[in-house]
Amino acid sequence: MLCMPEPDPIREARRQWVAHGWEDSADGMALVTSLMRAQQLLAERIDAELRPLNLTFARYEVLRLLAFTKQGCMRMTRLGSLLQVHPTSVTSAVDRLVRQGFVERARREGDRRVVLAAITPAGRVVVEEATERLNAAVFSRPGLPAAEVTELTGLLGRLRAEAGDVVTT
Repeated sequence: MLCMPEPDPIREARRQWVAHGWEDSADGMALVTSLMRAQQLLAERIDAELRPLNLTFARYEVLRLLAFTKQGCMRMTRLGSLLQVHPTSVTSAVDRLVRQGFVERARREGDRRVVLAAITPAGRVVVEEATERLNAAVFSRPGLPAAEVTELTGLLGRLRAEAGDVVTT
């Protein structure tokens, strides 16, 4: 007896949506489910590269943003805005990076109410290694040909803009 390959679960879910009378929502459900699954697959690849460095993608993003700045520091509120996350998430990520010795907190001279996150020399070293790893294993080979990566990025930009994100071309 030959074993038949498992059907694509998302295609099967779409078929079930149509069969249950939800045809108007079937394509959207398949899109959302496909995006969620693609996100899981990419997250697994990213985690595999960052885990040896004891980083998460959220902490990597904080380090990368700080490393991009001329002075190596940024207001905590600005970090949250650029990362498009809740202030609590930024605080949690920075707390962990401080414990790891990759970031320091500082107060702005002249206005002690402003809290800055500043990358340390150890943070600069680890973010460069992490970037090299991610570029080699994920970003340069996301799983689609370059033209399709550009096309998909554009489509996702339109989806984000429709949801209220500021998206420039």
